[in-house]
Amino acid sequence: MHRRLCLAVLLGLLVALPLVALPLVAGGAKKLVLKVLVPEEDAEITVNGKVIEGEGTERKIVVGNPPKGKKFHTVVGTWEPNNYTKFTRTRKVPVDSKGPVTVDLTKAYDKEKIKIRWVPTPEDVVDRMCKLGKVTKKDTVYDIGCGDGVMVFHAVEKFGAKRGVGIDIDEKLLKKCKDKAKEHKLDDRVEFRYGDALEIKDVSDADVVLLYMGDDVNLRLRPILQKTLKPGSRIVSHRFLMGDWRPTRTEAFTGDDGDEYEIHLWVIEKKK
Repeated sequence: MHRRLCLAVLLGLLVALPLVALPLVAGGAKKLVLKVLVPEEDAEITVNGKVIEGEGTERKIVVGNPPKGKKFHTVVGTWEPNNYTKFTRTRKVPVDSKGPVTVDLTKAYDKEKIKIRWVPTPEDVVDRMCKLGKVTKKDTVYDIGCGDGVMVFHAVEKFGAKRGVGIDIDEKLLKKCKDKAKEHKLDDRVEFRYGDALEIKDVSDADVVLLYMGDDVNLRLRPILQKTLKPGSRIVSHRFLMGDWRPTRTEAFTGDDGDEYEIHLWVIEKKK
C-alpha cells in the first residue's frame, strides 16, 4: 500500500510539471534544424560533405553531430543559373546553435566561388572590341578570364598594344597561352597569370580591360575596376553588363558567322 501511494504521488508530480523542450536525440547525436535558402530550386546542398536530397528554394534539413573535432556544420550550396556559370557558396553554423537556424545562400557573402565555362570569342568580335576600346601602341591591355588568350594576342599583334596580360584559373589553357607566346616570339610583351577573377585586387596598370565573363562576375569586378583603374581607362565587355552602371557606348552588329553580337564600353572618369 505504501509503494502504491508513493508511485501515485510521483506520477501526479510528473503530470503537474511543465513540459521542457529537450534536444532531439537519436543514437546519442544532438539534432539541429537548418532552414536553408537557395536562389535556384534545383540547387545542390551538402552538409558536412554529404549531399542532401531535395528541391525548392527553401529546404528544412535536420543535422546531427559534425565530423569529429569540428566546431561548425559546413553547408555548401551549388547551382547553375545558366549553362556557363556555376555558383558555390559556403556557410558555417556553430554546433552549439539553437535551432532552427536560417542559412541564407541567396546572398553573396562569406566564401563564394563562380566558375565560368570558357566560350571562345570570335576574332572579328575581338577586333570590334579592340576598336571600341581604342587600343593603341601606348596601352597595356588586360583580359580577365583570358581562356586561350585570343584577346591578348589580338590586342598586341593586330593593334600593337605595348603589353598584354591574361588572367585565368585554367592551368591547361594558361600553358597553351604561354606556349603560343613563345611560338609567336611575344614573351617580352605578353604575360599570362593564374588567378581567380573574384580575388583580383588591383588592375591599376591596365589602360584597357577586355571581358567576356558573365553579368554576375562583371558586377563583382566592378568595384575593383572603378577603384583602381586610372581616369581615361576603358572597359569593353562582350555581351554582359555591370548592373546599373550604364555603358558609355553599346554596339550591336552581325558577326562573320551570321550571329548577332553586342559589345559595351565604359570609360573611367576623373575622381570627383
